[in-house]
Amino acid sequence: MINGVINVYKEKGYTSHDVVAKLRGILRQKKIGHTGTLDPEAEGVLPVCLGKATKLCELLTDKTKTYEAVLRLGIVTDTQDMTGKVLEEHPVSVTDEEVERTILSFLGDQEQIPPMYSALKVNGRKLYELAREGKEVERKPRKVTFYEIKILEMNLPLVRFSVTCSKGTYIRTLCHDIGAKLGCGGCMESLLRTQVERFMLKDSMKLSAIEAAVKEGTFDTHLVTIEEMFSHYEEVVVPKEMDKLLHNGNKVPAITHQNLPDKTRVRMYDSNRHFIGIYEYQKRRECFGVHTIFFTPQDF
Repeated sequence: MINGVINVYKEKGYTSHDVVAKLRGILRQKKIGHTGTLDPEAEGVLPVCLGKATKLCELLTDKTKTYEAVLRLGIVTDTQDMTGKVLEEHPVSVTDEEVERTILSFLGDQEQIPPMYSALKVNGRKLYELAREGKEVERKPRKVTFYEIKILEMNLPLVRFSVTCSKGTYIRTLCHDIGAKLGCGGCMESLLRTQVERFMLKDSMKLSAIEAAVKEGTFDTHLVTIEEMFSHYEEVVVPKEMDKLLHNGNKVPAITHQNLPDKTRVRMYDSNRHFIGIYEYQKRRECFGVHTIFFTPQDF
């Protein structure tokens, strides 16, 4: 079984689930999970977790993400992007300065109402399923954060900009909200995800390239191991007499590292330097407790 994370370039027309399904065929492996959906018309970085690394899916979903989007002013659609039904059209008489000032006003913490055409569930139903039935339900605003917004190109009614934001952010909704604040309406023309955590656009691979790498036997060189995902954590290697505790999934005494802040996470290794998983320092008990175990003795 292959264990690790591969940086996939999701092409336009594919859903995130399509990518997972195709990878299962290419890698001949069932245990695969993606790290957060991208709209079918969106492109870009989609980290995909393989094997034991599927435990990382939630961790990566929570990370900040960076996008490059094109906003089209003057048009409002039911999906908040250009794939939807046009609801309103308005002349765009705002200036470049007004547009830039308005876009940058969204920096920081904001409240965003999720769009009806989204995979978010309300009372067990996905919003896009209800939207296709012509139904609209109340959605509670959610707190999101825009850490950085840069205007890359402005040729009204089109504006290309990059945005780094928190999890759960809808760039379509940001485009819609910018247009509403300007008074002329707006929607998203295109979307490219350029970064998720350490995974960059320049290193992402299309499915065809992954398939070629598998055939050439070079696929492993493109894989980020589970250990590498936690390279920023300090490593702890236990003495041989603690191997049994570690291998049985128990907490282990912190005979070293007692000066760590409480709840500090570390990479835990047995005495043979086999990576076991992530442990968390418990200051009161002076031990390391289990956070996430990725490997057991049977794996070695």
